[in-house]
Amino acid sequence: MESSKATHIWDKNNSWLKELAFLKSIIVKTELVETTKWGGIVYVLNGKNVIGIGGFKNYFAIWFFNGVQLEDKKQLLVNAQEGITKALRQWRFTSKEEVNEADVLNYIKEAIENEKQGKTTKPEKKTPILSEFFQKELKANPELAAAFQKFSVYKQYEFLEYIESAKREETKRSRIEKIIPMILDKIGLNDKYR
Repeated sequence: MESSKATHIWDKNNSWLKELAFLKSIIVKTELVETTKWGGIVYVLNGKNVIGIGGFKNYFAIWFFNGVQLEDKKQLLVNAQEGITKALRQWRFTSKEEVNEADVLNYIKEAIENEKQGKTTKPEKKTPILSEFFQKELKANPELAAAFQKFSVYKQYEFLEYIESAKREETKRSRIEKIIPMILDKIGLNDKYR
C-alpha cells in the first residue's frame, strides 16, 4: 500500500502532463526556482512564492501569488475565489494552443520584478476580538489565564472568534466550557487540522 504522502500530489495534474511540461519549458527561461509546496508545483525567487502551476478538472493554470499587483493589460487573470482571495490571481488555459509564450514570459517577468521591488499585498490585520464572557472566566481562573497567554496571538484569536461567532449567549457559554479543557491541555482550537 502506498503512503498517503505519495498520493497527496494533485491527481488532476495527470490530465494535463503535456501542457504543464510546456509551461515548465517556458518558466525555465526565467530565474525562478521550481519547488513543491502543498502537493503542487511552485516557483520561488529567494525563497518567496512567485508563481505556481497545476492542472484542475477543466483547465490548467498559472497562478501569481501577488497577481493583484500585475498590470494585467490583456485582462487574462481571474480571482479564483472572489471576496476570499486577496492577492492571488490565476491565468487559465484549456489547451496548449492557448498558451502564448511571449505573453506568459512578460507576465512572469513583471511578477519577478514586483517581487524584487517588494510590491506585495500584506494580509489584512484582524480586528481584535473582545469576549466579555471569556474575560470573566480568565479573571476567575488564573490557571486558565496563564495557559491562554502561552498560546500565540493567532491561536488566541481563533478561540475568541469561536466564542464570539455564536449569536446566543448560552451558545457562547457552552463554547467556553468546551474550550477550557483544551486550553488547559495546551491544545489549540484547530490543532487537529494542522
